[in-house]
Parts: sequence; C-alpha cells; structure tokens
Amino acid sequence: MENLDVMVLRTLRDWRQAGRRALLTTVVRTWGSSPRPVGSIMALAEDGAVVGSVSGGCIEDDLIAHYSRAHGSGAMPTGAPALVKYGITADEAHRFGLPCGGTLELLLEYDPALAELDTLVSALGQGRMMQRAVALADGTARLSDAHAPAALRVSDTELVNTFGPEYRMLLIGAGQLAEYLATMAKFSGFAVTLCDPRAEYRSAWTLPGVTITTEMPDDAVTAFRPDHRSCVVGLTHDPKLDDLALLEALQTDAFYVGAIGSRRNAQARRERMIEHFDQTEESLARLRGPIGIYIGSKTPPEIAVSVMAEILAVKNAVQLPRETVVATAKALQESLA
Repeated sequence: MENLDVMVLRTLRDWRQAGRRALLTTVVRTWGSSPRPVGSIMALAEDGAVVGSVSGGCIEDDLIAHYSRAHGSGAMPTGAPALVKYGITADEAHRFGLPCGGTLELLLEYDPALAELDTLVSALGQGRMMQRAVALADGTARLSDAHAPAALRVSDTELVNTFGPEYRMLLIGAGQLAEYLATMAKFSGFAVTLCDPRAEYRSAWTLPGVTITTEMPDDAVTAFRPDHRSCVVGLTHDPKLDDLALLEALQTDAFYVGAIGSRRNAQARRERMIEHFDQTEESLARLRGPIGIYIGSKTPPEIAVSVMAEILAVKNAVQLPRETVVATAKALQESLA
C-alpha cells in the first residue's frame, strides 16, 4: 500500500482526468481531541466515492450527503474554497463521532486543477518533497520543492501544506521474518525494497508489491540512496551481508538503521566494526541492535510486530521507555531471576 497522501492525490488526479467532479478536503485546524491530525486529506468524487479520511467516518458521511449525488443532492459547488467547522457544540461532537470537546475545521477545494494535480503526483512519485499553497480567494494552487517536512500553515489568504514522498524500507535478507515485516511496512505506508543475493532464499518469497534486488547489500544501500524518510534493516544474521550494508547506511540520513540478533551478536557486530572498519562508539551510536521493542516475542510474526513498532516510534519521534528496550528489559529480567 502506498503512502496515504500520495494515494489520495493520485486517485483525485485520476478522477479529474476522467472528467469527474471532485473535492479535496484538508484538516486545517483542530481544537481539543480529534480523530485525524492537521494536514490530513480526503478526496470525494461527485458519485460519493471517497479516499482518505478526516474523521472516524461520520464527517465523511456528512460530506457525502452534502456534496455528492450519492443521496440525490448533486450539490457540489464550484468556485472558491470553503472553510467548514464540525463539533462546535457538544451535540455536534456527539453526532459526528468526535471525542469529547473535539472540534475540527476543514478546507474544501472544489474541482482542483488537473494539471496541478498531475504535476504534484508525478513529483511525489519521483521521490521529491513538495509544498502546495492554495489561495483561499479563488482556489488556485502553486507548487514548489520543499527541503524539509513542515507543519500545515494557514492564514487569511492561503493554506500551505507539505507533501513528502513515501517512507521507504530496505530489508537485507529474504525469509519469513522479512515477509512479515514487509507486510506490516506496506500497510503502514512504506515502499519496501528487499535485497538478497542468495537465490535459495529469494525463491521462497511470495509477497507481491515489493521491489527485489540481487545486488550485494552494500551496493544495494548505495543504489537505494536512503534519506530522512528511509530505514535500513539487516535480517540475514550473516556478517558478510549485514555488516557492510549497515556501515553504508550509517553514512546516510536514514532515520533508522539496525539489524536482527541477540545481545551477544549485536555486541560482536560492534566489536567487528570497531576492529576491522575503523569505527568508534560515536560513529556507531545510530546503529540499533538488538532491534525491536521488548514484548517477549519468540515467533517471526511477533518479532516483526516488535521491530515495526520500534521503527514507527522512531519515525514519529517517540521516546520509548527504557523498559521496552530489548537489551535493557532482558538484563533486568536476568537480575531479578
């Protein structure tokens, strides 16, 4: 599954290309609790088709009722964008399924221009980060390259939203654990690439939608060009494959670099890198291992859940409690035994 924003924009582009009227909805402001964060987008076609979300479903139903032919209204307006609020009163919050005290404001753009949408989707498909500024007076939008993620901004005259390319994951080593982890990454919005030069391991791979490369792992990392929206995970347990790939990844802006293995294996890996590759504790500070959070996992699917949870926490800049760090948790258990 591709990144949700990209999927929404691509679907909206396709609708407009087919001549269908449609609107783009953006969460502009929230007060109190809200189901979706500021910047979330949803597209609605004139026949009631929806992609993306701005709430738990009730607001989407209201938008369908008001702005599509699904309920016989056919009432999608034209012209300048409109700002609408939901959940202003307790009754409204309850009716629209908003949390207690929750209010959100949406910007509705009617029939966004096809040419602009096509340019935006193409740029995102090329891995570029884009800023989209919408004039509130007439709905015209302008695009520019963005160099860093930014929160949505809105003023009296325009709304500016930044769309990044997909998050990407490079897995070193095919196998059962890799398939489970790739599956979770895909439904979390990551584009997944698998590297394994060993034909006997690749032959059992069954998961579709994953890019597969047979290069040596360090060459694969170089070709992958990890950026700040990328993670690299070693899963082979083979130093000849994992070590050089990890060292290459540590020279990039990847937000997560780590490898599977026990505490003993992780320590041995660090010692090898320091002894044979001129690394230091400082240069290896970003290297994660043992990877995952501690949930007592033993089976491949549970280990994949553990690893994916840690990757998402790092991606979302969440500081995990010390008790969830695998090495810390196991050491604590041993001290209490």
